[in-house]
Amino acid sequence: MKRIVILISGRGSNMQAIVRAAREEQWPAQIVAVISNRSDAAGLEYASNNGIATEVIPSKQYTTRESFDADLREAIDRFTPDLVVLAGFMRILTPDFVAHYKGRMLNIHPSLLPDFPGLHTHQRALDAGVKEHGATVHFVTAELDHGPTVARATVPVLPGDTEDVLSARVLEQEHRLYPQAVREFIDGTYRMENGRVVFADVARHLDKKEVA
Repeated sequence: MKRIVILISGRGSNMQAIVRAAREEQWPAQIVAVISNRSDAAGLEYASNNGIATEVIPSKQYTTRESFDADLREAIDRFTPDLVVLAGFMRILTPDFVAHYKGRMLNIHPSLLPDFPGLHTHQRALDAGVKEHGATVHFVTAELDHGPTVARATVPVLPGDTEDVLSARVLEQEHRLYPQAVREFIDGTYRMENGRVVFADVARHLDKKEVA
């Protein structure tokens, strides 16, 4: 039985999607903890109501990223996870922290990386006039939003779209894509090796890397 720790900063809608999928699909895995850097994160209540241990490491109380990351790492490691999942965790992590979880930490980013790393992705996509937008699941590396891509979901950018409308369209796909990617990691479908994603069955999963 694999063990998953999820990190959130807010409502944790992707965390909720993962929890639901794990329960409904009876994954061979347990979500052992949800940890937040904010005590007011709404997702903590959802996790607690679903019998998942919760913990808060309040980032505002730390003067350096290194000291925060050290305590966060200690909290995570108490749960001995096989996988750490970032689900709207709004912190830039230090290289030492990322290295500790190399090959076992995933993130989802609301753009088609490498386009629009960082914040405000939906408005930036609209300002750039792109025809397609979406979300990317990737392994976390020291360079922000540049880790090896696991899977992507694409949505059209439609005439008249606003930032909120486009965000909602992408988020719907995130809730489908992220649980699938987490499940496939648990099942051993893929791994990170030498800075690249390697699929156990390349032929079978090549077409699944991007989901329209």
